[in-house]
Amino acid sequence: MKFITREARDNWVAALLSKGRVVAPVDSKGKLVYKQITAADEAEWDFERTSLPAKTWYFPMTEPILFIEQGKEIKLKEAPVPAPVVMFGVRPCDARSGQILDALFIGKPPIDRQYANHRQTLTMIGLSCPKMWNTCFCTAVGGAPNSQDGLDILMTEVEGGYTVEIISEKGEQAFAGVSYEEMDIALPEPATHEALPAVRNSDDWAAVFNDLYWKKLSESCISCRACAFVCPTCRCYDVRDELVAIKPGVKHYERLRAWDTCTISGYRRIAGGHNPRETAEKRLRNRFYCKFMYYPEDFGPLACIGCGRCIDVCPVGINILEVIEQVDQLLEAEPMKA
Repeated sequence: MKFITREARDNWVAALLSKGRVVAPVDSKGKLVYKQITAADEAEWDFERTSLPAKTWYFPMTEPILFIEQGKEIKLKEAPVPAPVVMFGVRPCDARSGQILDALFIGKPPIDRQYANHRQTLTMIGLSCPKMWNTCFCTAVGGAPNSQDGLDILMTEVEGGYTVEIISEKGEQAFAGVSYEEMDIALPEPATHEALPAVRNSDDWAAVFNDLYWKKLSESCISCRACAFVCPTCRCYDVRDELVAIKPGVKHYERLRAWDTCTISGYRRIAGGHNPRETAEKRLRNRFYCKFMYYPEDFGPLACIGCGRCIDVCPVGINILEVIEQVDQLLEAEPMKA
């Protein structure tokens, strides 16, 4: 097992900084976020999870995907390939979310070029969780605090430093030249929560689609969208063109992609004004069905990593883990139809 000291870790970060961009968890105005750093001592190493997910670096909140020049002719230019990024301190659940988004954006045609470019130029160096935090439920959705899924390297904190497990070719390249020792170390077993509810399969969810439970749950929802904006697997987006410059005879536009969310009232409104999800009940129900029924049926994996961020930020206390448990209970009884 490869072992590095904390000093070697910092030297490793410094070596990577000399070659390009490095991102790590950083305390920004009281919130922990993945942010580009300029020195190892800017990073936080003892933390639970970041406020925002790692996807902000490969599926940004807002980014240009096309540049448009409108003059006598219309000229189009695709956004450039992003510069390589090495992310340190990625929690295993966040790494799994990348694989979930891959299933949609690059797993089936048409491949999303911009997303694919971000993923190809990104190296993820994970940091195992010593335990599951209060609102974590990764083990209920197929994950683990020390999962290697989606990572290029997994670090685990042990006495005096870290063990380092190289998982991919990207990981080998990122670790090249780092000073380490080969040691026989038993990895610590992370503490997990017991008696978490099991997520039912998609066919089971279909059976309670019209249950009155969704109406009752939606009565407290204020459609603030906080749950979607902190979610590592929400991937809805809007596209718009913005005028950025005017020159004689020529206008320059940027076509922007920006996060959107199905819980906002106008998300499904179509030409003519019809809205098939005009109520909070339909929108909130869709959020859960998208994660546990629609996405698995269309792309394979569950669209949830069990990070618990949505539980932490919901101002009215809607708890996705309680929803999973309630669906299980409804299926054990005769569902009440609306």
